[in-house]
Amino acid sequence: MTSIELAWLIRRHGIEMTHLSHGSHIASILSVADIVAVLYNDVAKIFPDDPKNPERDRIVLSKGHAGASIYAALAEKGFFPIEELKTHYADGSRLSGHVSHKGVPGVEFSTGSLGHGICVAEGMALAGKIDKKDYHVFVICGDGECDEGSVWECALFANHFGLNNFTVIVDHNKMQSLDYCDNTLALSPFAEKWKSFGWNVYDIDGHNHDELRNAMKSAKNSAVKPSVIIANTVKGKGVSFMENDILWHYRFPHEGEEYDGALADLEKVRPATVKSPYGR
Repeated sequence: MTSIELAWLIRRHGIEMTHLSHGSHIASILSVADIVAVLYNDVAKIFPDDPKNPERDRIVLSKGHAGASIYAALAEKGFFPIEELKTHYADGSRLSGHVSHKGVPGVEFSTGSLGHGICVAEGMALAGKIDKKDYHVFVICGDGECDEGSVWECALFANHFGLNNFTVIVDHNKMQSLDYCDNTLALSPFAEKWKSFGWNVYDIDGHNHDELRNAMKSAKNSAVKPSVIIANTVKGKGVSFMENDILWHYRFPHEGEEYDGALADLEKVRPATVKSPYGR
């Protein structure tokens, strides 16, 4: 499987999972799909048959509301059956709306309170340094999440302790909750802020798999500094009527025009080598 194929499958699963469960955050799931696909498919050391392997790289989704993207990637990589994705957000399901590690192989930490996951991930990186372990820690954050003071405390901490085994990936889709980031609490100059905290900074197209792959691998090989990848993305990427529309942060595709329209848009870009797991 290629990262392009996995990204398409993550988007297709995301539409189905939120549609069936009437869950929300589909636009966030779509924006982060390429980041998740490249990370799980091409960069991180993962062990589907041995999820707790001590040599594994740690991946934490700090923007936990996009958890369906992680579940989809894990299922497609063989951590648990793909069929289980249909239980997403259902009563009694282990696949909760915000990503949960409880009973889910491959999920490192339950998240949802923004600014929390990055702190725990940084602790994992520090522990790896102390224990002289060779794993790398990746954490995926939202740009709205960067309004949280804990993110900038982590930026100070990681530089101070030389956590070159720690990479933050920001899904920079320019939107948060019910408005644009610039209207809520402007982040710019975003890259310069991270540089001033002493980090390696990669400012890239978050939907370009070559750029994502190169930045992630370069960050993983950093000799001294922690790294941040500012992945510029489009919220709702892949479904034309969801792209850059703030409505879809808290919405799911309803039966009929919305669901059918989303599938039609995804079908236009479906890799020829991929068969839809849902038959349409």
